[in-house]
Amino acid sequence: MPDQLLFATEVALNGLMAGVMYSLVALGFVLIFKASGIFNYAQGVMALFAAMTLVGIQNGQVPFSHLINAIFGTDIHYFGWEAPAILAIALTVVVMIALAWAVNRFIFRHLVNQEPIILFMATIGLAYFLEGVADLMWGSEIKTLDVGLPQGINETIDSVTFEIFGYGFFIDNLDIVATVIAALLVLGLVAFSQYTKQGRALRAVADDHQAALSVGISLNFIWVLVWSIAGFVALVAGIMWGAKSGVQFSLSLIALKALPVLMLGGFTSIPGAIVGGLIIGVGEKLFEFAIGQPFLGGATENWFAYVLALLFLVFRPQGLFGEKIIERV
Repeated sequence: MPDQLLFATEVALNGLMAGVMYSLVALGFVLIFKASGIFNYAQGVMALFAAMTLVGIQNGQVPFSHLINAIFGTDIHYFGWEAPAILAIALTVVVMIALAWAVNRFIFRHLVNQEPIILFMATIGLAYFLEGVADLMWGSEIKTLDVGLPQGINETIDSVTFEIFGYGFFIDNLDIVATVIAALLVLGLVAFSQYTKQGRALRAVADDHQAALSVGISLNFIWVLVWSIAGFVALVAGIMWGAKSGVQFSLSLIALKALPVLMLGGFTSIPGAIVGGLIIGVGEKLFEFAIGQPFLGGATENWFAYVLALLFLVFRPQGLFGEKIIERV
């Protein structure tokens, strides 16, 4: 087999791994949009907030230490202990559930039946609010996340090596771990949706709010539930991206990578988020390899996904798995 084809295969494999990371972020968008019709601009910041909270708890950092020290003239930054990774993750999940309750109670509960643009603007405000709170709570310096995953910042990521036809393939350990975790997460979400009472209620609300209300399903409970699940998905995405590139404020920009995924897969489809992420991941890597570097000077990964998404908006706006909206007049 020609070396070029083998190298393209390696590029495609790494693209699949990157696509899984994109899909993780897109899942949070899909869950909230499907259940409530809200396009959550804050999903990327939720991943940042979750990752920073996890690192802060794990390192025993005092929340709001800069503010406390400025007010009281103290110099306290750490409690003097470190939490095990599992405990830190569990406490961060509790924080994200509390955040979900607060978001529903103090924001979206008061915006029921508002226009979609109003709800979207509310999520923009929520994004900047969470970003400010994260900065105030944990500081703005780059943090290293260590929960037992292969690390990607300040050191070389270990890789798995295997040979086909004498050609060595290299895949990052972190990408393999992310793929496995993402697959388990998707299977868990599908099982939750299909086989639990709460999951069936969530599907009922997604299909028809009024019908769900008529059979006694609490919309407030479902919305807190779906924001909690989206918060957990954001935590998983934050852990993966944070382990790869460090926990820093640019982490919130991963939401921008999810937008083309949503446009390809559809805003209401969990399988679409997965398939869309894989298409974007593989497509941008292969386009860079086959066309970007030889003919366009490289750096096509920065814009390829958005051009592809634009084509879908023009020719198939509902995406591959989304529902086509038909309005009768």
